[in-house]
Parts: sequence; C-alpha cells; structure tokens
Amino acid sequence: MGGVGVGHLPVIAMIGLQFYYAILAILTRAALLDGLSPPIFVVYRQGIATLALTPIFFSSKRRQSLKSSLRFRSYSLMFATSLIGVTANQNTYFQGLYYASSTAATAMSNLIPALTFVIAAIFGFEKVDLRSLRFMAKILGTVCCVVGALTMALLKGHKLLNTEFIPFIHLTASRGDDWLLGCSLLLASSVFWSSWIIMQVPISSSCPDHLLSTFCMCFFATIQSALFALFYGENFQAWMLHSPLEISCCLYGGIGIAVSFFIQSWCISIRGPLYCAMFNPLSTVLTAFIAATFLQEELYIGSLVGAVGVITGLYIVLWGKAKEFEEIKQEVLQSNMQGDEISSQVDLEEPLLLPEKSEHVDKSKMEP
Repeated sequence: MGGVGVGHLPVIAMIGLQFYYAILAILTRAALLDGLSPPIFVVYRQGIATLALTPIFFSSKRRQSLKSSLRFRSYSLMFATSLIGVTANQNTYFQGLYYASSTAATAMSNLIPALTFVIAAIFGFEKVDLRSLRFMAKILGTVCCVVGALTMALLKGHKLLNTEFIPFIHLTASRGDDWLLGCSLLLASSVFWSSWIIMQVPISSSCPDHLLSTFCMCFFATIQSALFALFYGENFQAWMLHSPLEISCCLYGGIGIAVSFFIQSWCISIRGPLYCAMFNPLSTVLTAFIAATFLQEELYIGSLVGAVGVITGLYIVLWGKAKEFEEIKQEVLQSNMQGDEISSQVDLEEPLLLPEKSEHVDKSKMEP
C-alpha cells in the first residue's frame, strides 16, 4: 500500500467520496436547470451503475457461488434498502436539488450524522453511555458538524471573497414556495439516507461480499426508479438527453455511485455507520469553495466560521471513535489472556457487528 497504512484507508476513501458528492451536486444542479428530469436522471444513473458493475461481478466464479448461496432474507434486505435508501432517497434529493440549490442540498445533508447517530443508538448499533468521554465526544462532534454546516448555509456576515476564476456556469437559487418544497424534500432525503447507512450493518453480515450487495442494490434500484418514473408521468421526450452536460452528468453520477456504494459498504462494515456519516459535512465545505472558485458565488465570513465548525466536529468524532477502537482492542486482548478461544482472523475494528456475525465479516476482509 506504499506509505499509506491500512488503518488510514477508510479516512482517505470517505474524504474522496465527499469530493465526488460536492462535484455531483454542482454538476447535477446545472443539468437539471438545463432541462434534465430528476426521475429520469435517477433511472439513468442507476442503470449506468449497474452496467458498470456487471463485468466485474460476473468475472469472478467465487462471486457466482456466493450469489447462489444467498438466502431470501439477504435479497429482501437489499431490495428494501434499495427502495428506501436509493430510490426514495435519490428521487427526493434531486427533486429538492432542482427546487432549492446545490448549497442547500449539501447543507441539508449535514443532518445525516445526527439522524444516523439517533437511529444507531435506538437500534443498539451505538452504545449509549453518558458517563463515557468517547460517547460525549461523538455527541459534541455531531452537534459541531451540524451547527457548522447550517452556519455556512444561513449566516452571511462580511464578504471575504468573490473569485471569478472560471465562469463555468452561473446557478441561481429558487425562492418562495419552491424553495420550501425543495428543503422539505432534501430533509426527507436525509432521513432516507440515514436509514440506508444503518441498514448496511445487517446487509454486511448477511452478504459479506460488498461488490455483490452493491450490484444487487443498483439493479433493484434501477427497476424501482424506472417504475417510479413511469408512474410519475414523464413523456417520451423527457427520456432523451439533449446536451453534453446531461450526458456527462448521467455518466459521472452512474459510475460514481457504483464506486461510492462499494466504498461506503466496506467502510461501514469495518468502522460503523456513524463514522461514515460524519464525513458528509465535508461536502458542504467543498461545495462552497468550489462554487466560489468556478461559479462566481460570493464567499462570506459565515462560510469560514461554518467550515471551521465542521472540521472541528469531525475531528472530535474521529477522536471518540479512535478511543472506542482502543477500548475494544484492550477488551479482546484481556479475553485472550484469560484463555478465551478467539479466532486469529477477528477484525478488532468492528464494534457495531454482533459477535455471532463476525465470522461472515471476517471472510469479507479476506477478499482481494
């Protein structure tokens, strides 16, 4: 792996995904204003993602055997996850993006860490211990990230920068009823996405092959999204892509989601849902600075203060998760010293999966 340790790979992967999400929000907003229909875009995006994964999936005989060994429960979980976390999430997100703005979309998505933390605590994937310093750190970090992101979106203050580097495209934000509707849809999208993150925990245990689960979710979502678009009442002309911007947006979104689903499923299986959700606020920071550089959007002191809050909250949560991993490692080492039989293949950085399911996850770590 060169000079990069395996323990740093989840951090690098999640930061890379935030760059992808920031560019996607800006590029898709431009394509939607250019005439691309949100439901049609979701269908093309999922279809391209499925096609991108098909050659890789069917090139492995081992994955064929894993596919035949999956039970009805595994497929049911992936179908439900696709319906909630992909079809419903993306249709509400991109429709809200069209009515609101790219800044509002990325800012609203920063509610995902708080929603994920609450849902994870309710279902027992996050240990609730008010006397624990690491638990309080995760709460404090979540609050800092959410407040920082909302500060970037709502607080202006004095103007700091208005860069006119490359006038690529000028995006205007909606107002009035459309703006409120867009924000409501973006809020619903955040709830759906938080549910998707949480549902990756049982999926990872029932289907340890993350490439297989990613392919199945993209395939199910393509069918679901196509049915939704047909019931939505889109005419034949809406299915036609009329500009290079729309075509490039579909290709970028489709190939990117295939990669992002795989990376997130892998990161969630070894770090947990809250860890992955906490990186979402970075996309707001990236969107603000990319928009200021390429889209001639003004940068205010509120954006700077909010960015500092996001980064600070992120590091606080990462510190809390690091302490949690250390405690788990110490517990396992103590169990070894007491003579407990623990497999040498156990991954010590999986606090969110039940002990009886760790065998399935261990197999996934052995994949090339």
